[in-house]
Amino acid sequence: MATTHPDLAAEQAYLARAYERLEAMRQAASSRLGEALGRPGKGTPQSLTERDIVVRTSLQRLEQLDIGDEALCFGRIDSAPSEDPAVPGGESFHIGRLAISGEDQEPLVVDWRAPVAEPFYRATGRHPMGLRLRRHFATHGPHLLGIEDELFGAGRLMVDGDPDKASGDGTGVLELSGPEALLTALERGRSGRMRDIVATVQREQDEIIRAPLPGVLVVQGGPGTGKTAVALHRAAYLLYTYRFPLERQGVLVVGPNPLFLRYIEFVLPSLGETGVTLTSIDGLFGGARATGDDGAVAGRVKGDVRMVKVLARAVRDRQRPLTRQAEIPFGPLVLRVSVEASASLVAAVRRRGGTHNARRRQLENLLYRHLHERYTESIERARRVELRGGTGLGESADRSVDDLADALRGQPAVVEVLDRMWPILTPLELLHDLYGAKPLLRSAGRNILSEEEALSLFRARSRSFDDIAWTSADMALLDEARVLLGARRQPAREKDEIRGFGHIVVDEAQDLSPMQLRMLTRRSLGGSMTVVGDVAQATGRWAPKQWDEVLAHLPSKRDAEVVELTVNYRTPAEIMELATRVLAVAAPHVRAPESVRSGGDEPMFCPVSAGELAAEVARVAGAESEAMARGTVAVIATRSMIAPLREALAAAGVDFGEPAANGLDAPVTLVPVDVVKGLEFDSVVVVEPARITAEAAQGLRALFVVLTRATRRLTVVHAEPLPEVLGITDGR
Repeated sequence: MATTHPDLAAEQAYLARAYERLEAMRQAASSRLGEALGRPGKGTPQSLTERDIVVRTSLQRLEQLDIGDEALCFGRIDSAPSEDPAVPGGESFHIGRLAISGEDQEPLVVDWRAPVAEPFYRATGRHPMGLRLRRHFATHGPHLLGIEDELFGAGRLMVDGDPDKASGDGTGVLELSGPEALLTALERGRSGRMRDIVATVQREQDEIIRAPLPGVLVVQGGPGTGKTAVALHRAAYLLYTYRFPLERQGVLVVGPNPLFLRYIEFVLPSLGETGVTLTSIDGLFGGARATGDDGAVAGRVKGDVRMVKVLARAVRDRQRPLTRQAEIPFGPLVLRVSVEASASLVAAVRRRGGTHNARRRQLENLLYRHLHERYTESIERARRVELRGGTGLGESADRSVDDLADALRGQPAVVEVLDRMWPILTPLELLHDLYGAKPLLRSAGRNILSEEEALSLFRARSRSFDDIAWTSADMALLDEARVLLGARRQPAREKDEIRGFGHIVVDEAQDLSPMQLRMLTRRSLGGSMTVVGDVAQATGRWAPKQWDEVLAHLPSKRDAEVVELTVNYRTPAEIMELATRVLAVAAPHVRAPESVRSGGDEPMFCPVSAGELAAEVARVAGAESEAMARGTVAVIATRSMIAPLREALAAAGVDFGEPAANGLDAPVTLVPVDVVKGLEFDSVVVVEPARITAEAAQGLRALFVVLTRATRRLTVVHAEPLPEVLGITDGR
């Protein structure tokens, strides 16, 4: 970028004015907040409500205006003069993070999401979209450091007056907007948090960000294509464009694990959106935590959509007639419920609609009617006996069904009968009972699961729910059970309800099982979703070959659209060349994205003996940390190797952390293979690729993921022979 641009001083003055107005807007919002908080705490309900609204909106506004060190304005567009006097032309707009207006309400900075800002991201040499000039700023806080100009005209594009610098003129494979600004951003050191890309969004990314709200949009993107950032920016764009429905209905962002959520948590706030709900896929069911692991067969079975029928039958199996006649004492009487009568009652309620727990009340009502009939019969018999000179019971024959129900309700004998026939169940109780009894598993899985599949779900019962090691796959089954069972209490409490959202963003969707996808679908109010991932990076037990396998379990109110990101902004070409060898075998049907830059450093291979492996990893990690200065380094290995590597790093005095304790804030992070997806680091040390391919559920795909985490340098340390797919024979 030009640091001696002739317009540098003028643009700096313009930015200074914009920052002054930003501060004035902050002070105005702060004053409104102070005035509202200073009002008396007493008043009419309407005045108190109005005060609360002012407080809430003022706080939200202050959050939006707090941009920290992020750039307020990152560019400008000038439209070409119009030959038609009726059509405006020659206008200039500064594009930025927030909309900033002057004292007379003229726009100083246009929000990047506004329609007028669209050409800033989409214009190319062949399609200038009416632009004459696109200008990119390099800033540090309020200070303008440099300017990069792109000039449009005659079907060509020049960057800083040089046509050879242009990569967006339509003649090349890659059409990049602001290439120097983009490369500068890409070469910045990483931190433990994802940054927004609002200043450097490219055309193919912007088309996805601004896609219409309705329906399911699937974004297929290989490593480094920015699919996660695009999805988050899309959420911010939709909230801006469809503010009224989405603020009321809510936007949900679902990631694969808590570490990933910590990595992305500041992106939307940096874009001025703080009301979005972030959760992991396991966090969608809030009644339990996943702390255990499944075996290969059980994990696969639990994710299978056949479990919908298994759970429905498991619930039905708990709706059962008595195995022997029940006797309920009532004063001098004994009211009996025969096995046949109980079967008739259960069958009648089964035929009715509703959730399992809600229908318990229907069974109660039928039972009380049945007991009232028995009661009336007993009174009649007693009356006949009395007429013959016998002794009466002293009971009234005029007692109604409701009177009898009030008298019987809560009695232990009645509760026991009801619980045997139709127990009130929670999802945890249903699954705990099901898993802990082989007969129940066989019954629920009959003609649905094989004997091996059904019994793979068996595990010994625990003394309390707190002792149960629920697994990630269990969360989807518990959620399904919640739908079948319904709320334990009627009317349902808010925490028992499944909240719906106006739009759902799902990242790393290629790893979700059909049952997990059903969790997402039931939370979609209108079927509007953005689903992002890469089928080549599917490393779970469910690895789809194409997105149709995923879409089969998502909302189908409208035809889904599948789009692809084709440019790799993260991974240098030298590293991507190595990773592509793995991709060609792991997922030959998937095309690798094209790297936009070259890092200059070829991947390094360090063969060592088994006894020296951990120490060599620690040495390399320490050296890379020093070389990266303020950048990030990751040591990536299988979970079986984490413990010895932890000891070696500590012994070598390396300043390192682990995701569970430190997130990604340490200079060096020791990361297990199974949680590294979606993350990026300046330098990556891959430990023992042969172990990764052997131990991961989708070994080669997991290796592909690991190799593409680096933005600058990649080092492979190994004692075992390298997998042949890498094409390295001598380890060097």
